[in-house]
Amino acid sequence: MDAPTHSPEDSRRRELGAFLRSRRERLSPSATGIAAGQRRRTPGLRREEVAMIARVGTTWYTWLEQGRDVRPSVEVLTALCGALRLDAAEKRHLFTLAGRQQPERRAVTPEKVDGPLLHMLQSLVLQPAYVVGRRWDVLAWNPAAVAVFDDYGLLEGDARNIVHMVFTNPHHRRLLVDWEQLARSVLASFRAESAKYVGDPDFERLIELMTRSSPEFRAWWPQRDVARRLSGVKHIRHPIAGAMTFEHMSLSIDDGSDMRLIVYTPLAEQNSIAKLQLLLEALPAERRSA
Repeated sequence: MDAPTHSPEDSRRRELGAFLRSRRERLSPSATGIAAGQRRRTPGLRREEVAMIARVGTTWYTWLEQGRDVRPSVEVLTALCGALRLDAAEKRHLFTLAGRQQPERRAVTPEKVDGPLLHMLQSLVLQPAYVVGRRWDVLAWNPAAVAVFDDYGLLEGDARNIVHMVFTNPHHRRLLVDWEQLARSVLASFRAESAKYVGDPDFERLIELMTRSSPEFRAWWPQRDVARRLSGVKHIRHPIAGAMTFEHMSLSIDDGSDMRLIVYTPLAEQNSIAKLQLLLEALPAERRSA
């Protein structure tokens, strides 16, 4: 006989139910303040107990575990996360299986680049690279980035923000050959990524500052163009090395933050690799330890 076939949607619902059941069975009643009682045939919580804690119907929750075609809302999934004591990775997994977008929560703690990421950043000897935070502030960088873009350590506060540099930093602006095209793309990408932080005081303050400081930002921001984060080829007009060409890309840091690693790879075009080597050799020793 042929094995029964399931649609991808059926398989996803079955996996969702199995995941919920596994989390329920591993959770002891005492951890949730429920008396264990004398006669429990299965480990962990009962379905009716999870339903009670999450404030959903027992029958509905049973159907969910059985993989039936029920569609939990974001609010219900959030309640189940709390009832089952799920950690951050488990929450993301549950929302993914349910086909829902997990609500974003604005980070309120200072952003920190941990040691392993710093070590990888420094290992990119011939690739200018830096780490940006949720607001596109430059948090860490390597010597190659100093050689090409200048020392971010000389900038403070909002001045070390990518949008601020592109629109108001004269040195950074002169570096970019196709400035207007790139600046518009930067702005559209920044708007798309900042949507989850609408109303955030730090974002609002930066936008207000940019509106006052840059006529181009002031004219383009109200147009509300959006785009994905940039990747591709960037042409640089370096004051010492001259024309250089880099391929650049943005890599997400999978730690629950909105930090990203931006990497520039020099291309053979315009002898960019050799020029970068010369710039690094000429870099003062104190600027080689970013």
